[in-house]
Amino acid sequence: MVLARERYYKGIVIGGSAGSFSIVSKILSHINADFKYPIIICMHRLKHIRSGLLEGLNLKSNLPVVEPCDKDKIEGGKVYLAPSNYHMFIEFDATFSLTTENVFNHSRPSIDYTLSSAANAFRDKMVGIILTGANKDGAKGMRDVNLKKGYTIVQDPVTCDVDTMTKSTLQLFEPNEVLSPDGIIRFLNSLH
Repeated sequence: MVLARERYYKGIVIGGSAGSFSIVSKILSHINADFKYPIIICMHRLKHIRSGLLEGLNLKSNLPVVEPCDKDKIEGGKVYLAPSNYHMFIEFDATFSLTTENVFNHSRPSIDYTLSSAANAFRDKMVGIILTGANKDGAKGMRDVNLKKGYTIVQDPVTCDVDTMTKSTLQLFEPNEVLSPDGIIRFLNSLH
C-alpha cells in the first residue's frame, strides 16, 4: 500500500470560512518554498470587496498566490484563490472554470462546488482539507473527495474558531486524518 505522503497528487484543495484566514495564512507562511503541488483554496469572501485577501495572503505565503481566470491551467508550485463572487470549478483537463451561477449554501464561491469538481477531476490524486467555518458548505464536497478515494483531512474541531463546518463533515464520513493546523502543515511539508 502506498502511503499518503508517497503518492503523487494533482492538487491540494482547501476549503474554509469563518476563522480560516489566519489558518490559511499560517499554512502558506510555513509551506516549503519548493512545494511542488498546486494548492487550490476556496474561502467564503465578501462579494463586494475584491481586494485585500489576495494581497494579505501574498504577504504571508512562501508560494505565489493568484486568483485564476476562467480556463487558466493549474500549475504546480502555485496557490490559487477562488475569486470573490465566483464559483470555482476544476475541469478534467486541469483548468479552472469560473461561473456566477446562483449562490449555493449561502455562498459564492461554494466550497462544495470546488471540492466536488476537484474530486471528479483528480480522483485519488488529491488531498482535500476542510477548515474552520460557520456553515456546512464543504462537508458534501469532502464526502465526494472521500468517495473518489482522495486523501481527506479535517481540521480538529477543538482548534476551530467556529466548528460547524468541520463537525458537519465529520458527521458524513470518517476522514483519513483529523489534524490541528500545525499537523496540517507538517503533513503538507512531508509530501514528496
